[in-house]
Amino acid sequence: MQVLIKSATILDRASDHHNKKRDILIFNGIIQKIAASIDQKEADLVIDKPNLHVSLGWFDSSVSFGEPGYEHRETLANGMQVSAQSGLCHVAINANSAPITDNKSAVSFIAQRTEDSPVNAVIVGALTQGSKGIDQAEMFDMNTVGCPSFYDYKRPTDDVNLLKLSLQYTQPFGGLVQSFPLEKGLATKGVVHEGIASTQLGLKGISSTAETLRIQRDLGILEYTGGKLHIPTISSAASVKLIKAAKKSGLDVSCSVAAHHLLFTDDVLEGFDTQYKVMPPLRDEADRKALIKGLLDGTIDGVTSDHNPLDIESKKKEFDHADFGTIGLECLFGATNKALGTEAAVDALTGLRAAFGINSTTIEEGQTADLSLFDPQETWTVDAKTLPSFSKNCIYHGHKLQGKAYGMILGEKYHLNDE
Repeated sequence: MQVLIKSATILDRASDHHNKKRDILIFNGIIQKIAASIDQKEADLVIDKPNLHVSLGWFDSSVSFGEPGYEHRETLANGMQVSAQSGLCHVAINANSAPITDNKSAVSFIAQRTEDSPVNAVIVGALTQGSKGIDQAEMFDMNTVGCPSFYDYKRPTDDVNLLKLSLQYTQPFGGLVQSFPLEKGLATKGVVHEGIASTQLGLKGISSTAETLRIQRDLGILEYTGGKLHIPTISSAASVKLIKAAKKSGLDVSCSVAAHHLLFTDDVLEGFDTQYKVMPPLRDEADRKALIKGLLDGTIDGVTSDHNPLDIESKKKEFDHADFGTIGLECLFGATNKALGTEAAVDALTGLRAAFGINSTTIEEGQTADLSLFDPQETWTVDAKTLPSFSKNCIYHGHKLQGKAYGMILGEKYHLNDE
């Protein structure tokens, strides 16, 4: 099949066509020709959209879909469909299900359920059995069926020796260990950032120190053991400084930030809306600015939606008792683009590909098509009720974002939102 993309502005710093408007001809999943103009007669499918932009395929490093066990929140089939509609070519599916993805057969189950999707499922296995933090999961066996990374979703690895052994164990096969940055002893019953807003609202706080103490510990273990460590969803200025210093010293550490931390601070908590209850909590303006600066200077490797669908009963509660989490796949590009600008947003949505073992490619002739298609200028107001995710717990509801995806192409598979 031949696909022709017409008059697209290419955003790919590694390509000779960066920031140029070009036609792109794809044949059987391979970019065959890039030129100022290509005859439409050569194509079976022509993609011609207003203000069309094309970049290297976006990757979301932290996505939860529920299935198996929580299909009422989100199924794998619908979650992958939403990912394609959101312009994503790759999504890392967390071990946040029942049962937990902690063995080879559980990984194979998710792989089989997602194999027909145009989006590549990067399956994240649990670090420990049942994500209970006691015994190592079957990491090597999971890796043999394509699992590149291991993470007990939102559960800190309290056993420091377990983290040490995991970093050592995964080195021979290049596995990526993830460690959620939270010192639980400093966060007991906390629900929001510890600061002026928490005091004024009478809500129990979680200080940024609870995050940085754990990061300091984990970086110290990484320095001792070697290996590859990923710290998901950092939220504070102090964390950015720690990771910047660790990278400068040569440690193999990567990190991400959730897109909602780039737009919102704890000021939005005034109305006690539980949609703003996320983990890590929304912090203050100084932290928000430091996170943006960390992305722009390369300290923070990428942005994630941290998509976590929850049923209405989990959110329609008093603030103290509501669950942490928000959906965000559909809003990922619009939020990131609004916060960073388009080129920086593309960098943030592709920056973690290598850490998670996604093949490197560029937008050049002879390369596999791995493309996100979008309009960076379209503004829209989020209405959670109209979003295609099953769950509607959306932190962006009622907010205006900038930029929308047209779809994606990955090899011979594609999705266009108007088809």
